[in-house]
Amino acid sequence: MLTSVLSFTPDMAEKVTEYCTKSSTDVSGNMNELWDWTVGEFEDADKMSSPLQGSTMKFLAGLLQPKRILEIGCFTGYSALAWYESTEQTKAEIITLELDKKMIAASRRTFDKYGLNDRVTLIEGDAGQSLKSLTGTFDLIFVDANKDGYEAYVKTILDQKLLSPRGLIMADNIFARGMTISTESNPLLAEKVRPYWTENGKALRKFNTFCKTDGRIETVLLPVYDGLTLIKWKSS
Repeated sequence: MLTSVLSFTPDMAEKVTEYCTKSSTDVSGNMNELWDWTVGEFEDADKMSSPLQGSTMKFLAGLLQPKRILEIGCFTGYSALAWYESTEQTKAEIITLELDKKMIAASRRTFDKYGLNDRVTLIEGDAGQSLKSLTGTFDLIFVDANKDGYEAYVKTILDQKLLSPRGLIMADNIFARGMTISTESNPLLAEKVRPYWTENGKALRKFNTFCKTDGRIETVLLPVYDGLTLIKWKSS
């Protein structure tokens, strides 16, 4: 195969997603319940990770067995629940950062409802400032917040050496619904959200350049979901 992405129509992409989800290990009943609740409660629920992405998170965390996890952007706590369930053996400490008051309330509901408070800590406020207050290292870092902050967040993580020597950073939504690639790449994108994602695309193009040129790290941008970038320290 000469390219890395198959060309799907929207209908076929939906069928492929359904097929992959059904062919993957199921997420838990609690994760399904939370996903359904979020879809019913929030107009912008499409910002939440899909069930297939939830399976991917649990798979990677189960493989890496991190002892400390950091996530920037919590939304309703779906990813935090995935991290929690997949690290029962290591009893990983999970720190999640969130600014939006509505999402803070939703996340705290999740943590209370599913009993996550023994290992999950939610830090409220600006993520850039919160990052500067953190100490120690994290084995897994998930970046899924305001897209214009990605470059600064990852730079702070690297500058402060918050990523452990064999740790992994996952940065989500790198395609910005296709707007990172080209403003013409997604004609089906709703007009009411097109300006928002177009601006995100501009910011994420800068982020991609940063990841490619920073001499401290190795990175790969995967054409999965809405674009997923993996980052690790450069091998010595």
